[in-house]
Amino acid sequence: LRRQRQMCIRDRYYTPVVTIGAVILAILPPLILGGGWADWIQRACIFLVISCPCALVISVPLGFFGGIGASSKIGILVKGSNYLEAVAEMTTIVFDKTGTLTKGEFKVSEVQPSADKNNTIGKEELLEIAAYGEGYSNHPIANSIREAYGKTLSMERVTDTEEIAGHGIHTFIDGREVYLGNAKLMDAQNIAYTENKTAGTVVYVACNNVFAGSIVISDTVKEGSKDAIRDMKQVGVKKTVMLTGDRQAAADAVAAELGIDEVHAELLPADKVGQVEKLLGAQNEKERLAFVGDGINDAPVLTRADIGIAMGSMGSDAAIEAADIVLMDDDPLKIATAIHIARKCMHIVYENIYFAIGIKLICLLLGALGIANMWMAIFADVGVMVIAVVNAIRALFVKKYEM
Repeated sequence: LRRQRQMCIRDRYYTPVVTIGAVILAILPPLILGGGWADWIQRACIFLVISCPCALVISVPLGFFGGIGASSKIGILVKGSNYLEAVAEMTTIVFDKTGTLTKGEFKVSEVQPSADKNNTIGKEELLEIAAYGEGYSNHPIANSIREAYGKTLSMERVTDTEEIAGHGIHTFIDGREVYLGNAKLMDAQNIAYTENKTAGTVVYVACNNVFAGSIVISDTVKEGSKDAIRDMKQVGVKKTVMLTGDRQAAADAVAAELGIDEVHAELLPADKVGQVEKLLGAQNEKERLAFVGDGINDAPVLTRADIGIAMGSMGSDAAIEAADIVLMDDDPLKIATAIHIARKCMHIVYENIYFAIGIKLICLLLGALGIANMWMAIFADVGVMVIAVVNAIRALFVKKYEM
C-alpha cells in the first residue's frame, strides 16, 4: 500500500507540477522580461529532462529486490518489498514456543497413573489409552506418545474422535469415553484430577469421566534459540514475547533460559490473537510487530501481526501460506540476519533517494538560471540513474549478521 501511495503521489502531483513548471519557465520570463523565446524554451526543455524521475523509479525497487535476493541466498524467503521495509521498522517480536524456540521433538518422560485407590489403570494401560486416543493426530505430542507406546495400533477400536481446539481430544476406545488433554479440558468436563507439577507438557487422561492419570512430555530448546534472542536485541529489537498453550511453569522455564522479556501461557489460539492485538495497540505508528510460529493454529496470528514469520521446514502449510517471511531451515538465528539485511537495504534505498533528489534540485536551479546545458541535464537524468542503480546492487551483497 505504501508503494502504491508513493506511485500515486508521483503520478498525481510530481509529473503535473514539473510539467507546469516547465511551461511557466518557457512562457512567463519572455513575456515579463522580454528577450528571445528560444533561450527560455531551451531552458524549459533542460528543466524537463532534469526532472525525469528515472533514478528513483528504477533504483528504489532495485534496492528492495537486492535485499530480497540477499535474504533468499541464505534461506530467508521474503514475499514482498513492503515486508522487507516493515522488518526494518520492527521493534517487537512475538514467538510461539513449540517448534519455534524449541525443537518440537517431544519424548515421554513420565507416566503417572492416578493414586486413587479405586483406580485400576496402570502405567502400561494408561500409555495404551493415550496412544489410541492420539492415534489420528499429527501433533508432535501425539507422535511422542505413540512412539513411547511402540506397538501397532488397531484403530478400529477407536470411534467418534473429536479434537477440541486448545484443550485436547474427546474419543471412545473400546466403548469407553476418553478425554485426553490439558487441565482446561479436565476443568471444562468437571473431572476431578491431581495436578502434575513436573516440568514439561502434561497430558491428563480420564476414562468415563474418572481421572486415570497423567503423562509428561518433555521438549528441548533449540541450540540457537538463546543466541537468536541475544542477536535480535543487538540489532534493535526492543521487546521479545512468548505465547504458548503450555502450562505457565513450563513456559516460564523456557523464557528464563532464553532471556525472553515477557511470557503468556495456557493460551487458546484465539487468546494469542488477543495478546497480539494488545501489543499492537501499545506501539506507536512507526513501530512494527512480528510474530514467529509454525503451527496451523498460528495462521490467524501470523495474519494479524505486522509481519508474520513462519518456519518453512517443520511449519504447517497454513502457517507458511499466511506468513510474510519464511525461514526455510527453521533457524531462529536468521531472524536477526533478516532484520540486518532489511535495515541495510533501507539505508541503501534512502541513499539513492537523497542523492538523486539532491543532484536534481541543484541541476534544476542551474537549468532555470541558464547555467546548465543539455549535457548536464542528461547527466542529472541518465548519469544519476546509473550511479543509483550501481549503488542499489550493493543490497545483493549484504553479509549475514554476526556478533
